[in-house]
Amino acid sequence: MVKVTFTTAQGERVEAEGEAGLRLLEVAQAAGMPLEGTCEGQMACSTCHVIVAKDWFDRLPRASEDEEDMLDLAAGVRRTSRLACQIELTAELDGLEVLIPGESHDMQRR
Repeated sequence: MVKVTFTTAQGERVEAEGEAGLRLLEVAQAAGMPLEGTCEGQMACSTCHVIVAKDWFDRLPRASEDEEDMLDLAAGVRRTSRLACQIELTAELDGLEVLIPGESHDMQRR
């Protein structure tokens, strides 16, 4: 299992874990994070935008050009922003830390 720590916009830390091979979006949603993932990982939206902790960002594979284009549409983007649907959990990411932006809302969970 790969452990992930989410920090909400309110500063609450939420510990979660998922099997290697799962997408970060799936783990976030299972942990109750407000990431909608409207396009279900097809990179047609930016509703799963997260901010990766600086010390973890360079450990991730580089974002594709398509992902970078979608991030251009996300609110509150930072240098370490990524789409959670594009981050596949691996053993090397055990302990990953991400921030859920304050602009994140899951309209399906009101």
